[in-house]
Amino acid sequence: MGKGGGSRGRPGRSGRDASARRPAKAGARPAPKSSTAKPRPKQKPVPPAPALEPAPPSGPFRLGAVPGATPGKWIDAWHDRMPGVEFELIPVAAADQRRALVDGEVDAALVRLPLHGDAFHVIALYDEVPVVVTAADSHLTAADELSSADLAGEILIIPADDVLGIRIPGTVAPAFAPPADTGEAIATVAAGVGIVVVPMSLARLHRRKDVEYRPLRDGPTSRVALAWVAERTTASVETFIGIVRGRTENSSRA
Repeated sequence: MGKGGGSRGRPGRSGRDASARRPAKAGARPAPKSSTAKPRPKQKPVPPAPALEPAPPSGPFRLGAVPGATPGKWIDAWHDRMPGVEFELIPVAAADQRRALVDGEVDAALVRLPLHGDAFHVIALYDEVPVVVTAADSHLTAADELSSADLAGEILIIPADDVLGIRIPGTVAPAFAPPADTGEAIATVAAGVGIVVVPMSLARLHRRKDVEYRPLRDGPTSRVALAWVAERTTASVETFIGIVRGRTENSSRA
């Protein structure tokens, strides 16, 4: 007779296996996945680039000046403010003022207007009163000032370096060639021949004991200006502009 005990049942399943097959409850959130990405480091703000300081003036600074211009006070101010930068004053004839600037013989110049061309920056400074230069014993010296009508019949000498373009109706042209310059013309007047009309500064420049001058109230004025080539506005030019305009060393350029 065989062994009793009936047929064997299938082995039982463990509780772990059973729970693994249970469906997830509704509304349950899945477990967060682990991330392997590293956090991005915070970028440091980039500091602004430092402002570039303007180049300091370097010398020599060459200032041209037409006859009669008087830049003395501005030169003194330059030496006080820029003791380490050499200053050169270069005499320039009015007829050569444009060429001296264009050719770079000077960095800036005190000129007599007009100065033709678009290449220049110009700052008008002052107007000069015209005067009549005559012999010291002339009847014209009886008046404190003159008009063009007072000069009728006088011999009007116009030198080759005339800056006024002077023409006075009623005056007489001389029988001799125009003098080469104002100094020669005034020497001729001192000898008792004719009159000369020039800006007051030129009369003072060529002053003599044997001549006198009187203002010509209706005569043409001469405007003196500071000029330089626009493309050559250097630090030295800017400094001199500030001096001419009366700016202090620490004041704004505006």
